[in-house]
Amino acid sequence: MHIAETLLIAVALAMDAFTVAMAVGLHLSRNGRISGRQYFRLGFHFGFFQFLMPIIGWLAGSTIQVYIEAFDHWLAMGLLTYIGIRLIREGGQTEKYKLTDPTKGSSLVVLSVATSIDALAVGLSLAFLGTGIIYPALIIGVVAALLTLAGLQLGNRLGKHWRSRIALLGGLILIGIGLKILLEHLFGA
Repeated sequence: MHIAETLLIAVALAMDAFTVAMAVGLHLSRNGRISGRQYFRLGFHFGFFQFLMPIIGWLAGSTIQVYIEAFDHWLAMGLLTYIGIRLIREGGQTEKYKLTDPTKGSSLVVLSVATSIDALAVGLSLAFLGTGIIYPALIIGVVAALLTLAGLQLGNRLGKHWRSRIALLGGLILIGIGLKILLEHLFGA
């Protein structure tokens, strides 16, 4: 596979991570400044999962494809909707209440898995083509990490200007991404 093809695949896979990171940045901006640790955690985990999932898909080959493709889109939609609803609910809380940090704990894992499920399918496809996996997986992971950082920064900047409706917007973005994933899989859009 050529570098240009690999980069295009990596950017396409990282769009969900970018958008989710932007929603997380919007959410975190309500607590003030986003820390370097939060940037690192989100960028590292999104990049790592985007790196790991194609490898898992490649190793699994066609064995697991039959079991996953029937519900992977439902799983991604459910995970993103769950986090989106949590962000919307927290939007009604006062500024004095410390909002949860989606760059920690189970929220971080849920978001990492939800944004990288498509990378699993790419790994399966690469296995069917008989190509190597480490080089494409590295590129996919690095691009996802970089776009995650960019999305987090953009969300943070937007959030500073639109504090009043940020949690609602961030939650709706996550739910919208989940719906998009579901519709793409159901209707092949």
